[in-house]
Amino acid sequence: MKTEFTLAQLADPDIAEADKILRKCVHCGFCTATCPTYVLLGDELDSPRGRIYLIKEMLEKDKPPTAEVVKHIDRCLSCLSCMTTCPSGVNYMHLVDQARVKIENEYARPLPERLLRAVLAFVLPRPKLFRLSMILARLARPFAALLPGSAPGAATPSFFRRIKAMLALAPSALPAPGPAAGSVFPAVGARRGRVALLQGCAQQVLAPRINQAAINLLTRHGIEVVLVADEQCCGALTHHMGDDAEALARARHNVTAWVREAGANGLDAILVTTSGCGTVIKDYGYMLREDRDYAEPAAKVSALARDITEYVASLDLPAPQGRSDLVVAYHSACSLQHGQKITQLPKDLLSKNGFVVKDVPESHLCCGSAGTYNILQPDIANRLRDRKVANIATVKPDMIAAGNIGCMVQIAGGTSVPVVHTIELLDWATGGPRPGLN
Repeated sequence: MKTEFTLAQLADPDIAEADKILRKCVHCGFCTATCPTYVLLGDELDSPRGRIYLIKEMLEKDKPPTAEVVKHIDRCLSCLSCMTTCPSGVNYMHLVDQARVKIENEYARPLPERLLRAVLAFVLPRPKLFRLSMILARLARPFAALLPGSAPGAATPSFFRRIKAMLALAPSALPAPGPAAGSVFPAVGARRGRVALLQGCAQQVLAPRINQAAINLLTRHGIEVVLVADEQCCGALTHHMGDDAEALARARHNVTAWVREAGANGLDAILVTTSGCGTVIKDYGYMLREDRDYAEPAAKVSALARDITEYVASLDLPAPQGRSDLVVAYHSACSLQHGQKITQLPKDLLSKNGFVVKDVPESHLCCGSAGTYNILQPDIANRLRDRKVANIATVKPDMIAAGNIGCMVQIAGGTSVPVVHTIELLDWATGGPRPGLN
């Protein structure tokens, strides 16, 4: 794709990077076939190719984003399926992230939307506040039906439609909090390694059982696990909302905490059980590449980051005593299969540990969770969820496994089949308890 940035514009490292990305695009359109919003809506501007044109024009002209541009960028899930499909290696992730930063900085959203986004960005990364908000949402949920929906034919969901979606996601009950930050879980028997385990934000409130399963499995196989005391939210939520300053501040804080822990006590890896977080942490090196003080340590942290299934695969787990007849539908989270290119590994682990693993048709299409997407774009998100659940139903599973809490909550909202994390099944297969759902 031909670009026309000025030399002055290209002096900006972000614009220079955008120019490289744009020039790789050859307009082939392969991405349209695997883009969830294009598949649903059939609008070229709701495809990666269409959005690339909009972003190119917005950046080249260096003018404030228009409402039309914002509408189509907001509808992007950042599922990154287009990057898996693209034969030219276009890094759409870095391009759309840059567009979101420009929108956040230069576009004046309606006041109710600004307030909702500000609340989400403030509450979700703070587990104690998020827990309180879930309790309040559960109390308010019976009144959600009284709220008006969006007007027929509305281009974007109304404020009250988004509030209804947010209330609908609140669980009926919350589990007890998990282990405290700063906890260290010693290896059982001879120590084979030492890792930090990301505590997460929403996950430690909604499903602390996931990290507990990881701790159980790891320590049982000789790995010491630490929950680093000074760790914060990884920054993924605010990063994808375009709040670059907040996301980078959190990234710097975590880089400092993890590098300090690695230097003091040693770390073989930083393990992540939420693949949406893992994709961003693995990108810290890029995000902080222009920061003189943090570029090198951020790159080291990104190199240490591993999805939990990557690390467990390296442990060479003993073969299970017997095989299970439990049929598991494996949902491949977008952030895992497209963002981190981890596709077959989790399925192989489940299969080797005795489960009957079934692929889900249209596995490349997003379930509609995508961070805060199922709140900010609930109608599209629900259509994607229903499509995903219908595809899962065709394999008649006893359980659904996934590697991302957002996907788990989203899919569970449309099915009665239990939805568990991959690590919970692996823990069970290697001596842990049967996965519970609280």
